[in-house]
Amino acid sequence: MVRYLPLCWFTFYLICPLQAQDYPRQSVDFDLLVQELFAQQEDEDIPYEDFYETLFLYYQRPLNLNNATPEELASLFILSRPQIASLFKYIEENGRLLSIYELQAVPDFDLVTIYQLVPFVRVQDAGLQADQRPLWQRVIGEDNNALIMRYERTLQQRRGYMPVDSGGRSRSRYLGSPEKLYLRYRVSHARDYSFGITAEKDAGEQFTWSPETRRYGFDFYSAHLQLYNKGKFKAIALGDYQLQIGQGLLLSSGYSVGKGSETINTVSRANLGIRPYSSVLEYAYFRGAAATYNLGAINVTSFYSIKRVDANLQAQLDTLESVGDFFTGIQTTGFHRTPTELANKRSVREQTYGANASYQSRDRTLNIGLTAMGTHYSSPIQKAGAPYQRFEFNGTDNYNIGTNYSYTWQNIYLFGETAISKSGGLGTVNGLVANLSNKAELALLYRHYARNFHSSYGNAFGEGTRNINETGFYTGIKLKPFSKWELTAYYDRFRFPWLRYLVDAPSYGIEYLIRLYFRPSKLTSLYAQFRTESKGRNFANNTTNIDYVAQAVKVNYLLYYEFSPTRVINLKSRVQFSSFEQESPKSTGYLIAQDINLNFSKIRLSTRYAIFDTDSYDTRQYVYERDVLYAFSIPAFSGRGTRLYTLLQFRPLPDLDIWIKYGLTHYRNQSSIGSGLETIEGARRSDVKVQVRYKF
Repeated sequence: MVRYLPLCWFTFYLICPLQAQDYPRQSVDFDLLVQELFAQQEDEDIPYEDFYETLFLYYQRPLNLNNATPEELASLFILSRPQIASLFKYIEENGRLLSIYELQAVPDFDLVTIYQLVPFVRVQDAGLQADQRPLWQRVIGEDNNALIMRYERTLQQRRGYMPVDSGGRSRSRYLGSPEKLYLRYRVSHARDYSFGITAEKDAGEQFTWSPETRRYGFDFYSAHLQLYNKGKFKAIALGDYQLQIGQGLLLSSGYSVGKGSETINTVSRANLGIRPYSSVLEYAYFRGAAATYNLGAINVTSFYSIKRVDANLQAQLDTLESVGDFFTGIQTTGFHRTPTELANKRSVREQTYGANASYQSRDRTLNIGLTAMGTHYSSPIQKAGAPYQRFEFNGTDNYNIGTNYSYTWQNIYLFGETAISKSGGLGTVNGLVANLSNKAELALLYRHYARNFHSSYGNAFGEGTRNINETGFYTGIKLKPFSKWELTAYYDRFRFPWLRYLVDAPSYGIEYLIRLYFRPSKLTSLYAQFRTESKGRNFANNTTNIDYVAQAVKVNYLLYYEFSPTRVINLKSRVQFSSFEQESPKSTGYLIAQDINLNFSKIRLSTRYAIFDTDSYDTRQYVYERDVLYAFSIPAFSGRGTRLYTLLQFRPLPDLDIWIKYGLTHYRNQSSIGSGLETIEGARRSDVKVQVRYKF
């Protein structure tokens, strides 16, 4: 009976906001959750859309706490590993959960964590309600079955779309129209199946049918079919897929986040294995087949991928004769707008293959894995020969072998992965997460990636965008001194033993963040955040022709306030300030934004008005914006001006949703916006986006 003592008052406390476990469930503030997880860094290659979509799918199909795996719960980035272990221990000792409100009785769980978790989980007896119909009948009757069409365009004309001038510079003009088109169909059911087709045409690309140039209407297509729990097969994937194994040192899907104000739960990676791919990043995926087979306590995953990648093939000459082609690196922009970009489209064939064997103990506290993989290119990679590229990968073949582990002991979670590449370079990442008490959590992580460690699909924790030439130690803490207060902070010190791009000497850096969060009521929240980074980079020396490396210091301040006076109105205010200094006069920048969001039964209106003022591009301001479903927007603003956007979502029919977004950015004292072929003559930029979703 002890397990039910807290339930009476807890049920009364939560019944209003949670509305039990029935639909309609409490809506999720994805905006605030994303701001907590992402640091809004200057890395535009982070696949935010993959995380956002996966989180939204969990919201549509909540995880059943009675049969969810530790890795699935970890992928929410809400529960720490010791909290997950505490949940499974509670279920083992007390039996299956009977109600969602029973989470209050789980040790190490607090109200703030439960509020964040309940939109993505449920309590249900899957055995009694499992659907036993054939697959095709389950697909037809699935309510998570939708077709999405999206249209985007910048209303002002960019230089790349202007008529060819008398100089005949046709090669530098975009070949296609300024519209960006997106089409997607997906039907899926958690732990059963997922099928989807995605097509996209970027602005400037042609919508044409030309088999000789490998163009078939849209510029990019992706399709996947994934089945789960078919006999001994835990997962079977055909088409496009991703792999998330270990800590992502060798195989990391786009579903990961970096350093942010969530300083504990984002440090370790969830070992999710095979995942469907439905994004439009045209490089970060596998194309072929993969399967995970269960052998008792051991799961074996094998995979094979063959696809074409963008590269600038060049002829390799031996005296006066060509002896073959080579390329300097894979191009990851995904743009095919000009004749040059089109000539580089899918010019190199890439093959990737490998296997992973993973052992999990019966009590789920120990997991050990072994991974081996290889990559082959149809033409060799040959770097340009710059000093910083001396230890980069060259050739046609690379091989990796590595091992990963995780172990939970009481309130401590240990994890890590170590691998070696064909070059002999070593990469390793190891860490721990500890619940020191119900009010204090600690995370420690050490990583070392040798300057000659090569991993094509690795994306483990680190400062750089790739796991190479880096050593660092990260410390994160989370304190909850009072029920409505939370303090998070991290300190990361790293160094780069060899040269880097635009850094012509070995360098080092430090980064730390402090965030104080206060939630006086369910309707009000505010936080203040301070973040600074010092990192070496080249500094122009006006007295000699030699650049030297000097520390560049960036400082960011953020103040955020949210208030919902009624169920209809939601107000969000933010003020952010930044500074940059590198042996020169300090430059500064700020942004002030006010959001007004209105939520009715079938209509949702989101608006923002912001002003920004920055001295330089180094003090540009990143700020999250609401967007249409499955899209993600963190634009950067530099210069002086204002930003206004309006996002309207409405449902004219029960199965039809429509989003319309209009954004206007006006710059002061500027005669043009952008550079190169993206230049807009004038001081205004207007963007429109329309999306339609029909649920079958």
